[in-house]
Amino acid sequence: MFTGIIETLGSVSALEMEEGNLHIKIRSSLADQLKIDQSVSHNGVCLTVVDVATPFYSVTAIEETLSKTNLSTLKEEQLVNLERAMIMGSRLDGHMVQGHVDQTGICEKIERKNGSWIFMFTYDASLNHLTIEKGSITVDGVSLTVIDSARSSFSVAIIPYTYENTCFHTYEVGTEVNLEFDVIGKYVSRYMGLKP
Repeated sequence: MFTGIIETLGSVSALEMEEGNLHIKIRSSLADQLKIDQSVSHNGVCLTVVDVATPFYSVTAIEETLSKTNLSTLKEEQLVNLERAMIMGSRLDGHMVQGHVDQTGICEKIERKNGSWIFMFTYDASLNHLTIEKGSITVDGVSLTVIDSARSSFSVAIIPYTYENTCFHTYEVGTEVNLEFDVIGKYVSRYMGLKP
């Protein structure tokens, strides 16, 4: 379980395909605090640490994960948003994030507005995921509040701190992102018969 509050950025150091698995080596300031078998969110995807050699650590994404996320498009030196699993009993500053990406979305518009940025994303509405205004959404692991919601799109406002300290400063129109829709909303939509 995560909160969607990004701790730091990591840099992809090496990528290796082995059958259907992608082994990812990350350079990160978190490496010396990690242990094998810990869960870390990478652009919103929960992956298990399989090796640590400070300042690097490694994780493996299986074929199922690669088919539903943007991890298959990673390149060496690319930045990724990182968050360690939450500690029970401390503040939940974002919202409940599972690290289980529902689908990817596409950045369609970026607008600078009065010192912040408005990002608009589109997604496949046929999968029956929903957003609501003032509801929560996770974009590449970042917990955000929806400001405009439509059937297949939503927008979020990004403050300067978030822009500078997450991958948002690298996004451009056409960037593919991982989306995790609000877990409570998913249960409600299932109960209401909106999702098969």
